Amino acid sequence: MSKDIRIKKGLDIKLVGEAEKNTINSSLSSVYAVKPEDFHGVTPKLVAKEGAEIKAGDTLFYSKSDERILFLSPVSGKVVEVIRGARRKVLAVKIAADTKQVYKDFGAKNADAMSAEEVKNHLFASGCWPFVKQRPFDVIANPNQAPKAIFISAYASAPLAADLEYTLAGKEAELQAAIKAISKLTEGKVHLSVGQNASSLFTNLKGVEFHKVSGPHPSGNVGTQISKINPINKGEVVWVLTPQDLVIIGELFLTGRLNMTRTIALTGSQFSTPQYVTAFAGAGISDITENNLQNNNTRIISGNVLSGKEVKEDGFLGYYDNQITAIPEGDDYEFFGWNKPIFNKISTSRALTFSWLTPNKKYDLNTNTNGEHRAFVVTGSYEEVFPLDIYPMQLLKAFMYKDLDEMEALGGYEVAPEDFALTEFICVSKQPHQKIIREGLDLMREELG
Repeated sequence: MSKDIRIKKGLDIKLVGEAEKNTINSSLSSVYAVKPEDFHGVTPKLVAKEGAEIKAGDTLFYSKSDERILFLSPVSGKVVEVIRGARRKVLAVKIAADTKQVYKDFGAKNADAMSAEEVKNHLFASGCWPFVKQRPFDVIANPNQAPKAIFISAYASAPLAADLEYTLAGKEAELQAAIKAISKLTEGKVHLSVGQNASSLFTNLKGVEFHKVSGPHPSGNVGTQISKINPINKGEVVWVLTPQDLVIIGELFLTGRLNMTRTIALTGSQFSTPQYVTAFAGAGISDITENNLQNNNTRIISGNVLSGKEVKEDGFLGYYDNQITAIPEGDDYEFFGWNKPIFNKISTSRALTFSWLTPNKKYDLNTNTNGEHRAFVVTGSYEEVFPLDIYPMQLLKAFMYKDLDEMEALGGYEVAPEDFALTEFICVSKQPHQKIIREGLDLMREELG
C-alpha cells in the first residue's frame, strides 16, 4: 500500500523542447572522459597511466580518503590523456574507446545468498559504490556509517526531465536485483517514490515502501521526499540512489558486467529534434548531439536547467547525468525591461508579469538573469516555492556567515544544493543559492562531519 505525499509549495517551469519518445543509438564516441569533479569531495589517486590498455570496468582512480571506493572506466580502450590543473590536480582521465567493447567480468551474484558485508564489498570492487549518495552533505556515502533508510526517487519533476518510465522500460529484472542488494545495506526501509500515475515498471517491485508523489517541482527531489517521510536529525544518515543507477547495479549482479549505458534526454529549444539517445557515461557532447544542435549562441547544460552544469560542445557528459539541455544564451538586454509588462517570462510575482494567467504555457527562456547581483531583499517569495519545513532565507544567511551552530539548528543537515535551485531561480537579489549551500555543507562536513 502506498502513502501519498502532496506538495503544494513549488513551481513548475514549463519550457519548450521536451524530448520526443523516440530513441536513437548514438555512434560510439571516439574519446570518453571521467572527471573527478563529478564526485564532490573526492580527492583522486590515479591508478591508470597514460598509454595503458584497459577494459570497461578497470580502475582509473580511487578515493584518497577510502581506498575501497574505486572509479572505473565506462569503456574499453586506451588511456590517451590525464588532464591536470594547478598543483597537478587530476581534472579528467580521457579514454580512446575500442570499436568493440571488452568488459571486465566481476561474476554474476545472487544478492539473496549474500550478507550485507559481501554486497558492500562487491559494490566496492565493481566501482558501483559512487552511485550511493548520502544525506547529510550530499556526497558519496560513507560506508562506515549505517543508514537509517535508503531513498529512491522515480518521479522526475525538474524542467524537461527525462521520462524514467520510458528510459528504463523493460528493466524490471535489473531494478529488482538492485533493490534486493541495497536492501541488505540498511536495517531500515527502502523508500521508493513514484508519480500518481506510475506504471507497473516501478509499482510491481518488491522489498520497497511506496510513496505516491504529486505537486509542483521540487516534489520529485529526493530531499523533499525525505523531509516528508523520515527527516534527518543530527547524527543520522540516509542513503540515496537514482533509478538509472539502480539499473547499472542490477545488471552487474545479473551478468557480472559494469554496463554504463544510459538513455539520455536531449531537451531544450536549441535542439532541432529533442529526443532520446543511448550513450555511455562520460561520452563526448559533440557525439551525442551530432547534427541536432543549433550552435547559434547556445548554452549547453549537462543535466537540467536548474541544477545542471554548463559544458562546451567539446566537453563530456556528467557521470550521473541522463539529460542534456540546450537553451539560448542570455547575453542580450531589454531596453527598460524592468519597467514594462512581461509576457514571455515566468515569474512568481504579479507585478507587470502575467505568467500566472497561463499556467500551461511553455516558454523559450534563455540564461539571462534579468538583473545584477545585490544584497538580499526580504520578499517572502522563497517560502512560496520551498516545501521543506525550514526557513530558507535564514539558513542561507547562516551558511554565508558560517555560523555552525545556526547552520545545525536551522536544518543544514537536511538540505542539498538542488533543494535551493528554485529559490535561486526566483531570487530578486540574484544570489547564487546553490553555491552558498554547497560551500556551507563542505564546511559542516569538515568541522562537524
